[in-house]
Amino acid sequence: MKEKQEKKQQVLRFIVPREVEEAGKNVRSFLREDHGISRSLLVELKHVKGIRLNGAPTYLDHPLREGDTIELYLPEEESENIIPEPVSFCITYEDEDILVVNKAPNLCVHPTMLYPSGTLANGVVYHWRKQGISRKFRPVNRLDKDTSGLVLIAKSQYSHQQLAAVQRQNGIARYYEALVHGQVEKEEGTIDAPIARKADSLMERIVHESGQWARTHYNVLGRYKEFTHLRLKLDTGRTHQIRVHMSHIGHPLLGDDLYGGEKMLIARQALHARTLTFPHPRHKSDLLFEAPLPEDMSALLSSSQKL
Repeated sequence: MKEKQEKKQQVLRFIVPREVEEAGKNVRSFLREDHGISRSLLVELKHVKGIRLNGAPTYLDHPLREGDTIELYLPEEESENIIPEPVSFCITYEDEDILVVNKAPNLCVHPTMLYPSGTLANGVVYHWRKQGISRKFRPVNRLDKDTSGLVLIAKSQYSHQQLAAVQRQNGIARYYEALVHGQVEKEEGTIDAPIARKADSLMERIVHESGQWARTHYNVLGRYKEFTHLRLKLDTGRTHQIRVHMSHIGHPLLGDDLYGGEKMLIARQALHARTLTFPHPRHKSDLLFEAPLPEDMSALLSSSQKL
């Protein structure tokens, strides 16, 4: 009979600094105020004796001293309704808290009605299961199926909570590269236009005054005979935001036939999530990741006539 694979429990570990003792903080206030642990997670851990002070179970109101070690033993999780499948994907970075993936085009991030399997989520869960890790799939950012580039995935409730809070404060910077039809007139600019769902469509979005606020910054990286190469930064993360905004100003993405682009030069929307910067959810140091342009966009740039 095949032996059951041992699962690896995730542990968060914090060392108490002098200023915490001087402030008279206890376990609860240190974890809530200094490390942003949610009340719900603390309650959950308290019930299973998952909070330890210097190796022993402790109470939330226990006072702290400089040099104390607090450990949180996070509960095991199952990734609901996501079947582990050996889907190939490229890992840019991984540690015990986060996974950064360079997603290929033509790959869904999460199962949908049209694509119930063979997604990035299926592959990530499979990758973790092979290591004895049982986690929910928690993407912090999502990309359309045909958009390539960096996807950030949290590996615990704590990590996702921390990154979501940073995201709400615009602390996660996302830079894209795109190839768009025509010659964009200005070398740089900002598109500040609300985005709403199109009334007769489940998928398509439009610029409309009833929509959610959306802002996209762009600058020109290169000009070619048939298109312009742009770098873009998002201040918001609306569905199809770059695609909608570029179409709105008359420069739809190459290959993006949903929003007015044509597929003569490339078979999918020419959009790539190139750079991602954010503070690490645990130690708060700034991280920066870059993903090179995929082969289809790179080849098109190399073979096209520059102006």
